[in-house]
Amino acid sequence: MEFLRHLVVLIHLVGFAVLFGAWVVELVNGKRGITRLMNWGLAIAGVAGLALAAPWGIEYDLNYAKIGTKLVILIVIGALLGIGAGRQRKTGSVPPAIFWLIGILTFANAAIAVLWR
Repeated sequence: MEFLRHLVVLIHLVGFAVLFGAWVVELVNGKRGITRLMNWGLAIAGVAGLALAAPWGIEYDLNYAKIGTKLVILIVIGALLGIGAGRQRKTGSVPPAIFWLIGILTFANAAIAVLWR
């Protein structure tokens, strides 16, 4: 059971890697837009995170403060992706503040996943 949990943790981190990697590609290319790959990365990380929040086969208590913090950040990232995609369709570009917040919050959420014990 512990192996399965570690596998879900890996999938969770891969989801954030996909989201952050797509963000970095947009940053380096200079487009600074919202892509479908960002949405897929967010979905992968979110579903795996919800699976990790279930108390299945562990001998220790879950850190509900960490789970809540990561969930709030995930929801904010999703909202920013939605707002940014809407603005991108309407005006052709994403506001810089929204674009940068997506990258910063994604990095912060992955850091919380790894560093907060």
